[in-house]
Amino acid sequence: MLTVVIDRKGMPVKVEVEQSSGYQLLDKAALEAVRRWRFQPERIGNIPTESRVTIPVRFRLEE
Repeated sequence: MLTVVIDRKGMPVKVEVEQSSGYQLLDKAALEAVRRWRFQPERIGNIPTESRVTIPVRFRLEE
């Protein structure tokens, strides 16, 4: 689980691990991936605003 602060332009400005996967490598991969994402900013009326969301990241490991 990651906590992400999203600015008014939809850019993640702060990404933190809220609940670890138990594997540092997977936590790091999740952080790096979400930092590259772009979001629709929260709006109050027609005005974009900063927001905080919690995002679950699931991994599927294959051989």
